[in-house]
Amino acid sequence: MSLRAPRIRFGPLWHHADFIRLWTGDTLSQFGAQITSLAIPLLAVTSLQASTFEVGMLETLQNLAFLVIGLPAGAWIDRLIQRHVMITADLVRFGLLLSLPVAHLFDVLTLWHLYAVAVIFGMATVFFDVSYQSYLPGLVPHDNLVEGNSKLQASQSVARVAGPGVGGFIIGWLRPVGALWASSFGYLWSAFWVWRIKARQPAHDPTNRQTLVHDIGEGLGFVFRHPLLRAITMTTGISNFFSSIGFAVMMVFLARTLGLHASIIGIVFMFGSIGGLIGVALTQPLGKAIGQGPTLWISTAVSGLMLFVAPFIQADWTIWLFAAAFLVMDVAIVVYNITQVSFRQSLCPPHLLGRMNATIRFVVWGTMPLGSFAGALIGEHFGVRTALFVGAIGAAFSFLPIFFSRLRQMATLPTGESGAAGVEGIAESDVDTGDDAPSAP
Repeated sequence: MSLRAPRIRFGPLWHHADFIRLWTGDTLSQFGAQITSLAIPLLAVTSLQASTFEVGMLETLQNLAFLVIGLPAGAWIDRLIQRHVMITADLVRFGLLLSLPVAHLFDVLTLWHLYAVAVIFGMATVFFDVSYQSYLPGLVPHDNLVEGNSKLQASQSVARVAGPGVGGFIIGWLRPVGALWASSFGYLWSAFWVWRIKARQPAHDPTNRQTLVHDIGEGLGFVFRHPLLRAITMTTGISNFFSSIGFAVMMVFLARTLGLHASIIGIVFMFGSIGGLIGVALTQPLGKAIGQGPTLWISTAVSGLMLFVAPFIQADWTIWLFAAAFLVMDVAIVVYNITQVSFRQSLCPPHLLGRMNATIRFVVWGTMPLGSFAGALIGEHFGVRTALFVGAIGAAFSFLPIFFSRLRQMATLPTGESGAAGVEGIAESDVDTGDDAPSAP
């Protein structure tokens, strides 16, 4: 069975009550994280008059957890009841976000409060995200795993690009404080749906546990010994680093440099929501038309090029040129994410899912706080347009690791045992492309 790009489609899992509960909770959580990532920096700009560097530090701290606890989180989660981890993470995020509008209401909100929320919120997000990806194989029948991954990944991919758009709309309507009220109760609602899952995961046998260092090393070895996974990880990490340079100063640029009203910013980000939906619809036909390997590097190249529009816009009609570029960029990001994450999940043995996901997220999301910090420094000392331009230049070249790998010409990506065999020997052997690409039985 060859790997197919996921799409939300009708199938057996539409009638699987526990999966629908997991999917609902995860979708709420994913959108909440993206709305929050927009609302907190904008709250700092509009209510606390934070400087460019201070806003950049907020972006850094929100993503710092992936760098600090990303690797051990995967090993810990493989030892825990993942449903409990997800519920706890949602409740922690509910309390954290609720504290911000309450503090604002009583006029005691400070930048240090925002910093503390950003750090702890990021840690809870790491645990939730790694848990839900590792929980699915024990929840649904093996024959429905691809369908389940398709639905979950489509929701996550759309949330990562459409979430800021939805958040922008809510912010334009309710202001940043109102958006945080709404987002906080979204996490409570997510926890409720995960709590309602009736299937119970058996406790892990402590007698079979290896050391934490051994478990982390096993995840690292699986990812970095596999040439295809290594190329994808490098491309995604480079793209995230340079994109984060620009996005660290984006709110300052739009709200302060251009003087745009929150409602206009919301409309601009809403274009990303449209692009995300288009990306979900295009992924499978695009993979069939040009091949899944070419889809990976072309989509990355397109998304990087779109970032060149931002440094040149003014507070005039060019805002809508930026919105159009944002739409195209988000189409490309969703196509890339759905294709590469589906490949990773289909390739990895079930017992390594937590560690594989955590290892890749440690690298590809761990670059984000570094990029955000670099963006804060560049924006503070050389201007926000310079930071946007530097980010665009780097992101434009992020496709190169995939382009110079065997992925470039692979029409169909390997799955299952045929793909996992690459850890041992794919680097030394030829990989067929086209209709004869490796596939699982």
